[in-house]
Amino acid sequence: MKRILLSAILLLAYIIASGQDESKFGINWSGFIKTDIFFDSRQTISAREGHFLLWPAAERLDENGVDTYARSNFNILSVQSRLTASISGPDAFGAKTSGLIEADFFAQANDNINLLRLRHAYIKFAWTRLELLTGQYWNPLFVTDCFPGTVSFNTGTPLQSFARNPQVRVAWNTGGLKLTGAIVTQRDYATYGALGSSSIYLRNATLPDIHLQAQYGFKDEGSDISFIFGGGAAYKKIVPRLESQSGLPQNRIIYEVDEKVGGFTAIAFTKITAKPFTLKLEGRYGENISDLLAISGFAVREVTDQVTGQSEYTPLKSLTFWGEIHTNGKVQLGLFGGYFKNLGTRDPMSDENNEVIGLATNISSLLRISPRVIVNSGKVRVALEMEYTSADFGSDYDINYIPSSTTKVSNLRALLGIYYFF
Repeated sequence: MKRILLSAILLLAYIIASGQDESKFGINWSGFIKTDIFFDSRQTISAREGHFLLWPAAERLDENGVDTYARSNFNILSVQSRLTASISGPDAFGAKTSGLIEADFFAQANDNINLLRLRHAYIKFAWTRLELLTGQYWNPLFVTDCFPGTVSFNTGTPLQSFARNPQVRVAWNTGGLKLTGAIVTQRDYATYGALGSSSIYLRNATLPDIHLQAQYGFKDEGSDISFIFGGGAAYKKIVPRLESQSGLPQNRIIYEVDEKVGGFTAIAFTKITAKPFTLKLEGRYGENISDLLAISGFAVREVTDQVTGQSEYTPLKSLTFWGEIHTNGKVQLGLFGGYFKNLGTRDPMSDENNEVIGLATNISSLLRISPRVIVNSGKVRVALEMEYTSADFGSDYDINYIPSSTTKVSNLRALLGIYYFF
């Protein structure tokens, strides 16, 4: 199936290219082959056979009090290998046009790993100051001008917002100022709800995820140092469910409910690039952002109708900070570090035992430190990274979902990445 799909893509590209004026149309193929060799000191929560590391697994104690997850793990994978088609074409509507299709072999789920997966697929129209992008691309909270350059495919997740989404994005540029607005839906990266990770909660709200962002960049000619400063905000509303159920399966009673929960997110970031080094910093405040692979979710604030079970909800709040510094050149030394703090619910719950839904909502805080060394030679890159992640798992929560006690669990990943770019 993979061979047939790849052959069809290549054949289609050839047919299109051969039928167009070369001065007006073109496809530039690029990508890389990457092999990751990694070792974890304990069991982890991750995707694709351990490749996409999120955080260490919580303790799992047996009858003798032994943590059965305190066992190491090793694997070798090449599923991050990537193929990109950058497309240029004739002008349309007075704008320069371009497109991009990108795929890898990471697949959409653990059970179909190694299969081809769509990463990006978008069309871009560029006027003098205005740009319009439609298609699947990075979530606006993943700032492409300022993100971690880790060897690990997780790119700093869960500290860094990580998602690719179908969207309509408009950007206005003047001088060094760039203003961006976007409406976003969900596909591979979706909100965690009662039915698991799904786009249905956002779709049923009939309101897309709304983003606004401002970015300013300039270069100091005297020192040859460039600066980028920016910030953004997003608002998302979901519908947790359409109905409530009660009774035994053979005598199920269903009630329609009208429930929604909103969440606000804000980021601020900066990037400083000098000849010898690059520095990046970002801070994020988030509410119900599990769709960004962030530790987040929402809780039942109160059951407002005891007959139908209709409820009101409140999002979980969190603060995240990360920073990175690395040298520039063929041999690169880098250090990434970040910290996450779960701030509990935005509004108090009626009872500390109310249901809390989301992704890793039992993690109270998380710390990560990742030093790395990257060596480039021609089209080949060899990179070594040590990734230390420590998570505090909470218990005995109060009505604000603040734990009275925590248990610290840590993992050390040693990762060797070997790339061949083309």
